[in-house]
Amino acid sequence: MNSNPMYMEYVDDADPQPAPPRRGWRILGWVCIGLSAVMVAGSLTAYGLYRKAFGNIAHEDVNAQLGPNRPKKLNSAMNILILGSDTRAGANAKYGRSMKNEPPRSDTMILLHLSPGGGQAMGISFPRDLMIPMPSCKTKTGSTPPASRAQINSAFTSGGAGCVMKAIENISNIRIDHFMQVDFNGFKSITNAVGGVPVCLPKDVDDRQSKLKLTRGRHTIKGETALAYVRNRHGLGDGSDTDRIKRQQKFMGALANKAMSAGVLSNPARLLSLMNATTKSLTTDKELTPQVMMKIAQGMQGMTSGKLRFVTVPSGPDPLDPNRVALNAGAQPFFASIRNDKTVPAEPKPSGAKIPPSQVRVRVFNASGVTGKATRVAEDLESQGFQVTVGGNAPGTRTSKVLYGSGADQQAQTLAGLIPGKPQPAARTSGGSPGVVDLIVGSDWTVLKSSRAGIPKQTGEIKANDDICKEP
Repeated sequence: MNSNPMYMEYVDDADPQPAPPRRGWRILGWVCIGLSAVMVAGSLTAYGLYRKAFGNIAHEDVNAQLGPNRPKKLNSAMNILILGSDTRAGANAKYGRSMKNEPPRSDTMILLHLSPGGGQAMGISFPRDLMIPMPSCKTKTGSTPPASRAQINSAFTSGGAGCVMKAIENISNIRIDHFMQVDFNGFKSITNAVGGVPVCLPKDVDDRQSKLKLTRGRHTIKGETALAYVRNRHGLGDGSDTDRIKRQQKFMGALANKAMSAGVLSNPARLLSLMNATTKSLTTDKELTPQVMMKIAQGMQGMTSGKLRFVTVPSGPDPLDPNRVALNAGAQPFFASIRNDKTVPAEPKPSGAKIPPSQVRVRVFNASGVTGKATRVAEDLESQGFQVTVGGNAPGTRTSKVLYGSGADQQAQTLAGLIPGKPQPAARTSGGSPGVVDLIVGSDWTVLKSSRAGIPKQTGEIKANDDICKEP
């Protein structure tokens, strides 16, 4: 089962055999992430120099497709939908001539969330095989099919970028501000423009199909070699989708890290080359003007690559079809954390009446009935500075509770203040430990409030500045 949009099937340039109908390039959205990194961290004083590059961008009106009934914005965060189109039009035909006349697909759908205050950014992948309630969208032929349950990637084929935006807004209740769509013709130019992308190979590779030939260890690759690396199916890893997905995510994280480095951003010629390489294959909504892009850059100017994270939307096997995926129980709490991402507040000064998280020991018990929930909540608490252990399962309950052992009443107040509804802490009558606060996670749990700012750490996330040789 292919449950992630980063899976990319190999396409021969010469097309010796008819291309199967589902071939596509699912790495494309990560190229847009690299572009977004430039847009949010680039040199603002060089706007005049880059105005010509911005002029390369094509624009599309999606307002009619979206309609009036859209989610409300809850804060000043920016959400940009990144789409990878597998069109074979023009120069793209060399990557699959037999698909030249087929309608383009978007097997890469990434929601780029830019936090308020420039604190962090997150690229959220939506699997191409994700089954969702598909909204009614007007097709390119003028018809309007009724709403149905379908794969999310069919939204682009039938109704374009506006239909994908509408579909994701419907399932997440997140307001999407803009979209960016790229084809794959500029990929080699982008890797050349940044001066190559660092990768790390666990073994020697000499794969005739992808034409990738590299020795074990670290390399900086670009152009045709970079293209062969992201297209490789058999020469690297164990051949599983999971292994390939992680490798491709790490590659694009490294690309974004390189794009945001001083060697690129402080070099006007190199930055202009990167902007030209990317914008020539870019389409956006008509509201995403150069002025808006520069405003985004102003708001995110202080962001570092360590604050750029990549995750896949929480999903699992579809109950109706094991060859497809569906959102799981973690999806709505995750969407809620994106919707409620707040501007970075000033760090509160500790006082005698408040115990800081770093001095609070917490045991997390799972009473929600959802496997792994305690571990995920523990990771959220750790990301906010608490000392956390997982206590295991507890008898099922709907209401989340904060209990404390002797001497931990003030510590319990610190924790309770970050839980929606602020439950009143209660003393443990039995089973408590002195100085320790116990969090009982019930089925009503949504998302931990932030004592500082940001979205809790997600399982399997990758950061743009991760060590390229680190095992996932």
